This record gives sequence, structure tokens and C-alpha cells, in this order.
Amino acid sequence: MKNPMLVERSNLLNVAKLCIKNLIESALAEARTLDDEHVPLQQFFVVMEHILSHGLKSKKTFLEKKKSFWGALESLEKTTPEAEEITDSVRNLPGIKTSLGRGRAWLRLALMQKNLADYFKALLERKDVLSEWYEPGALLLEEEAPVIAGLLVGLNVIDCNLCLKGDDLDSAPSVIDFSMYLKDGNYLEKPQESSSGEAPEVNLTALLDQKNYLEEHNRHLASQVNVLQGKIKSLEQASNLAKEELAVANNNILSIQAENDRLKAENDAMKNEVQRKLQIVRADMDVERETYNTSRIGLNELYGEAQDKLQHEAQVRQDVEQELKLQLSLKSEMEMAMRLLEKDIHEKQDTIISLRKQLEDIKTINIDLYNRLQSSDSSLQHKADLVNKLEEKAEQMGATITQIEERLKKAEKEKEAAVETSRKLGQQIAEKDAKRAALETDLKIEREWRASLQKELSREKELVAQLQRETLDAKKLQDELVEVTRQHQKLREECSGQEQALIEMGDKLSESRLKMESMQEAVQSLDKRVWADDKEITSCMQCEKAFSVSRRKHHCRNCGGIFCNSCSENVMPLPAFAKPVRCCDRCHTELLQRYSVS
Repeated sequence: MKNPMLVERSNLLNVAKLCIKNLIESALAEARTLDDEHVPLQQFFVVMEHILSHGLKSKKTFLEKKKSFWGALESLEKTTPEAEEITDSVRNLPGIKTSLGRGRAWLRLALMQKNLADYFKALLERKDVLSEWYEPGALLLEEEAPVIAGLLVGLNVIDCNLCLKGDDLDSAPSVIDFSMYLKDGNYLEKPQESSSGEAPEVNLTALLDQKNYLEEHNRHLASQVNVLQGKIKSLEQASNLAKEELAVANNNILSIQAENDRLKAENDAMKNEVQRKLQIVRADMDVERETYNTSRIGLNELYGEAQDKLQHEAQVRQDVEQELKLQLSLKSEMEMAMRLLEKDIHEKQDTIISLRKQLEDIKTINIDLYNRLQSSDSSLQHKADLVNKLEEKAEQMGATITQIEERLKKAEKEKEAAVETSRKLGQQIAEKDAKRAALETDLKIEREWRASLQKELSREKELVAQLQRETLDAKKLQDELVEVTRQHQKLREECSGQEQALIEMGDKLSESRLKMESMQEAVQSLDKRVWADDKEITSCMQCEKAFSVSRRKHHCRNCGGIFCNSCSENVMPLPAFAKPVRCCDRCHTELLQRYSVS
């Protein structure tokens, strides 16, 4: 099933063709000036109302939906300054109350001014304005509208004198009377009658009207040629500008590619430099790890010596117990010696606690270095096991010291043995202090080395961040390069499209020029040839046979001569006639040659 909008557009186009043709023929046959009582003119305005109302968007009000094409006609004054005067005149007309009446008055004024075709064409050129007033598929938005605009050009040969009354325009019915076009069957396919008695008489007035029509059509074609030439110039300028922009874009692309290559080379050099520095840092870390392992072995040896000394002290204290059994008389002095020993033991415990704290600090440093340098889990577990063993040994030492204290409470020492023991313990403490100082020095060195490593790592992180930023910049440049390439392709496609449009416009201009030349030749031929009088011609102008009842007269529609049926049985299309008409053999040959050349 066909689209209803398409069927409506086709019907309106066919009715418009019939109506305009009937109006021109009736105006040429009856009179030069038409008034409101002329029926074909009334039907023409009704058809134009239906054309302008086809696909019109509804305007919602409180009571109903209203449709009026006056808004679209009124918007024409914004884009066409020549239409401002006629629009103001319609607004100032007295007695018109509805927008439909204003639209009808506008059509009548435009026809009287012989500008209806120009205004209609200007309205069709503004598709953006029409889309605000008409639905998609409306006649004014489709390809049938330019055909109607071309048909309206022929109405410029008609003179009208219309009365614009508000009551008549507001309330006049808008119904198309198809009986005018359906009286004698199909109007478009009505056969050409060969009888010379029924042929219409062509007088001088009809020829003048046809000449005026052709001159008006030629003027319209000349204006179109000028407009097309202006468009060609503007398109050439736009094409040159696009070529210049394309050259600039190509230069920019080359410079961007060179910059991109340079940045890639710098990025590769920076990556190599970073890898080299990372290798140096890894080598330093390996050296540091070996140093740490060496220090750990020294600590293990230190703890082994401390354990041996504690065992030796335990043996000494056992000997002291045996000696104290013999020194009961010096109990009071031994109590004083016990206090001194307790003090020394407490100091030794403090020393052990400080060593434990140092071990904890070293453990923390080792864990931190392990996390930063991504060392293995097995090494960390090994360190933890060593620390746990050291803690167990320290606890054993504490238990041993407790046992010694309990034994000292029960034992009695001699003063000299206690002093000697105290002196030995003082020497041991001094040795431990010296070792502690050495350990503190090593710890300080470790901390300074760790600080230097942290600074080096921070610098490497900053360098990596800078490289990442430069990589992002390179990616942005690459994206810009892709965008410029896409724009270049788009400009190239636009240039090719414009060149194709120029070629098509040149073909259309050549066709228009050929049509214009053929029309001019037709007009010149009409001016030179005279319509022969039936009373003066008694014989055929070609075969010179006398006319009789059996040999009837026939006019050639091209040269105006009178010929018999055998000499004028040819039919050819002429610019002055809508359908093919009779012509003589000589005119038939000339027209065939002319059409074959064009």
C-alpha cells in the first residue's frame, strides 16, 4: 500500500498542473485582465491553499486545533526583505480577522504584483524555517515543490485586478472543483483532433502573450544562471581555502611526526638510563646485604662469647659458694658484697635490655630494607628465627642469674673474693661497653646508608613520574595526530564532493544554456513567420494542388502556412504548445535537425 502522504502530494501536483494550464489558456482566450469572478482563478487560489496547508503542523488552542499557513508566509519577511512590504500591507488590511484570511490576501497581492513565483521559490530555499511549520513528508519539503515553483513562473503573463474584502476572504470555502478538468474524459490524455474546423484560432494577442511568457521565463533563467555563477565562484574560493588549510595541516602533521620521533628517542634514552641506574642500585643493595650478613655473623659470635662468659661465671660462683661456706664469720661484709653484686647484676640486666632493644631496631631496619628491596621471604624467616633464639638465650640467662641470686643469698663470700669478682665484672662491663659503642657506630652507619638509599629511591621515583608524564604527553600528541589525520581525510572528502558538485552544476548550466538558445530560436522563428489567411490561400503551399471538398486545408503550427493533409501530417512538440501539434514537411525536417543538434 502506498504512503498516503505520497499519494496526496502526487494528486496536488497533478491538480496544480491542470489548474495553472487552464488558467493561462482561459486568460489568453478571454481577456488580458482577470477579476474575482473568474472561476479558473478562484480554483487556482483554492489549489494553492491546499498546497500550502499540506502537512502543516497543528496549533493547539483551548478549544480545538487550528491549522493556518499564514505563519509560514509571515516568516518569509525575516529572510526576504522584498516580502516585508506585502506582509505589512496584509496586516494593515481592514476587515480581515482570521489568519486564513490574511494568507488568502497575501496570495492575491503576490499574484497581482507578479512576484508569487519568486516568493514561493524563496520560501522553498529556507528548509530550516519550513521544518518549524510543516511535518516531515509535507509537499513543500519534498521534490514536488520546485516543480510547482516552475509552473508559477508562467502566471507572470496574467494581469489581475482583485478586490480584497475581509468577509469574503475569512469565510470563503476552499473546495477543489474537479468537474472543470473531468468534463471530456482524461484531460491529460485527450487525443489531438485533426479537423481544421475545431482547431483554436490563434490571434495576435495570443502570440504576444506567449512572447511575454517566454521573455519572462528567459529572464528567470538568466537570474538563475547568475545565481549559479555566484555559487560557483564561492565554491571555488572555498575549495582554494580548503586546499590551503590542507597544505597547512600536512605541514603540521610532518612537524608533529618529527617531534614525536624525537620524543620517542628521548624516552628510549631515559629508559636505558633508568635501567642502568637500577642495576647500580641493585649492585649497591647486594653489597649492603653482604655487609648486613657479616654484621649478623659478628653479633652471633658476640652472643656466643657472652654465653661462654656466663657459663664461666656460673662455675666461678659455684667455687665462691664453696668458699663462702668457710667464711661464715664474714657474713655482714658478705651482705654488703651481695648488695654490690645485685647492683652489678641489675646493671648487666639493663645492658641486656639495651642490647635487646638494639636487636629490635636492627630487626626493624632489616624488615624495612626487605620490604623496599623485595628480598626473599626465607631470609626474613631466618632472621626471625635467629632473633627468637637470641631471646630464648637471654631468658635462659635471666633464669641463670635468678638462680645465682638465690644461691648468693644462701652463700657467704669472703671480702677479697667478692672484690676480685667485682673487679672482674667491671672489666667485663667495660668490654661490653666498648662492644656496644662499636655496635652503635655500625648502627649509625647503617642508618646513614639507609637514608642515602631512600634519597636515591625518591630521586628514581621522581624520574619515573617524569617519564610517565612525558609518555602521557606523547600519547596526547599521538591522539592529536590521529585527529588531524581524520580532519585531513574529512577535508579531502569535502573537496571531492565540492568538485563533483561543480561538475554537476556545469552540466546543468550547459543544459540550461542549450534550452535558452532553443527557446530564443523558437521566439525568433515565431516573430518572422506570419499566420496565413484561409481566404487568400487556394492551393497547397508545397505540392500546389488546389483545395477542394476532399482535399481540405491544414495550418502548420510552426510556420503558419496552409497545406494539404499529405503535406502536413507530421506532429512535433513546440515550445508554445503543451502538446505535439501539426507541422509541414519542411518544418518537420528543420525541427528534427535542431533537436538532434541540441
